[in-house]
Amino acid sequence: MESFINTKWIATAASIWIQCTGGASYTFGIYSSILKSSQSYDQSTLDTVSVFKDIGANAGILSGLLYSTVTFRRSRFHSGPWVVHMAGAVQCFVGYFLMWASVVGLISRPPVPLMCLFILLAAHAQTFFNTANVVSGVENFRDFGGTIVGIMKGFLGLSGAILIQMYATLCEGDPTTFILILAITPTLVSLLLMPVVKIYRTSTVDDKKHLNGFSSIALIVAAYLMIIIILENIFTLPLWVRIITFIFLLLLLASPVGIASKAHRDSERLLQGPSPETSYLMDDPEPMLSTRYAEVQQEHVEYHDIPGEPGQAKAASSSSSSSYGDLIEDKEEDINLSQSVLTVNFWLLFIAMICGMGSGLATINNISQIGESLGYTTIERSSLVSLWSIWNFLGRFGAGFVSDIFLYKGWPRPLFMVITLATLTFGHLIVASGFSGNLYLGSIVVGICYGSQWSLMPTVTSEIFGVRHMGTIFNTIAIASPVGSYIFSVRIIGYLYDKEATGEDNSCYGSRCFMLSFFIMASVAFLGFIVAFVLFIRTRKFYRQVVLPRLRHSQLS
Repeated sequence: MESFINTKWIATAASIWIQCTGGASYTFGIYSSILKSSQSYDQSTLDTVSVFKDIGANAGILSGLLYSTVTFRRSRFHSGPWVVHMAGAVQCFVGYFLMWASVVGLISRPPVPLMCLFILLAAHAQTFFNTANVVSGVENFRDFGGTIVGIMKGFLGLSGAILIQMYATLCEGDPTTFILILAITPTLVSLLLMPVVKIYRTSTVDDKKHLNGFSSIALIVAAYLMIIIILENIFTLPLWVRIITFIFLLLLLASPVGIASKAHRDSERLLQGPSPETSYLMDDPEPMLSTRYAEVQQEHVEYHDIPGEPGQAKAASSSSSSSYGDLIEDKEEDINLSQSVLTVNFWLLFIAMICGMGSGLATINNISQIGESLGYTTIERSSLVSLWSIWNFLGRFGAGFVSDIFLYKGWPRPLFMVITLATLTFGHLIVASGFSGNLYLGSIVVGICYGSQWSLMPTVTSEIFGVRHMGTIFNTIAIASPVGSYIFSVRIIGYLYDKEATGEDNSCYGSRCFMLSFFIMASVAFLGFIVAFVLFIRTRKFYRQVVLPRLRHSQLS
């Protein structure tokens, strides 16, 4: 039993369960109305609070630094991803509990800056859960980074819909109680499961097969949630039906342990093979070959050079054939954060994510208000928030899974950023149009394209800059999301909405409330498309000469 618990498969299952409760920030649309009314906020103030939620949920530099520190220490009791999970659990409970206490009047109504601090702290926990699960997953499945990131990010995206099902079953439409549940549930799940989330140095030829098993479960859970949401939109489900459907959901979420058990049995059989020479189970003690090594090999790739540096003008000399084996032997460390910010590619990624993640996040933060202005019912607005989690999941999971397939065929992963950001432009135009049912179609397009960035960006980061400091670097780039959200939510959407609003409740009705805002965001998404295309042009040679050979070498070895 102990050998089963101490495997990367159980670690993956535990990470999935933590991810399923870790995305509480995606449910802001459920309790934003009670927060607005209980604290007497106008729309701009509510958007400001939501921006601090976005900052907390995306500014994961501290979680990345903590992960890099504790996973490379030798201490038995003060190292490993569990330390990162513990830090996240404490922040989650404190932040959401104080928010709940403010809403119910347990403490006096806090000033806006203090409420911003509460929600920032609560959402900041998400970066700790996410960093520990995603980076440990990449380290455990180095040859299928896109797939494992897609799985982890996908379940995080589904967590919004999962938590909303919990809200519908346990809270009976009371968002105040839901805030208290958000304080308790992710905290308990993380504390219970964090001891088994570890990093392992093994790989097998069956890794992809079993990862596909986890992927299948994710798709089944997403399909089940979508069916439940649609049924709730059509019918009024009695409480006993909600309880049954929620129990079945929990059973589906328990199924990853079955995949983990099968993977463990297969690994045991391989270990009992005829001889060590023919065993397919391989120790993999060395860190992932960093693409940093390609930077110092001038004959392979020069794109990392900072403009103006002497080495930038060097031509590729001999050794297109001297080859990849030389890189294998290189023991130089991966690029760290301070080195990465001096590269053009870091800032291209950052700007593209401001445009893609920022505009997408601004959409979900305001989707309930958009629906209200267009005459959608309360149930329809709740359905839109829940369905957003499904589309978000499909983008996160699908982009990672599909980009892995095409990467082995020679397609650079940044190309998928180009495609999704171009599509995002059309999604914002659909929301701006205001035609009947536009939010359903628009939220599908924007949700999938927004979710794709969360899978593609961390994986591209690990391929360009290496895996050792991946947590710190991708969490730094992720700051682009709240930066963009602040610009688009507060300075554009909130400002233009308040200009159109009338009456004592500062409300606005009609397509005019958000049309101009989303035309602006469509233009921003198009800018992101252009920036991502530049990144693709700059890195396509690098992917062809370094990333793809590394993957093929790993398969052959």
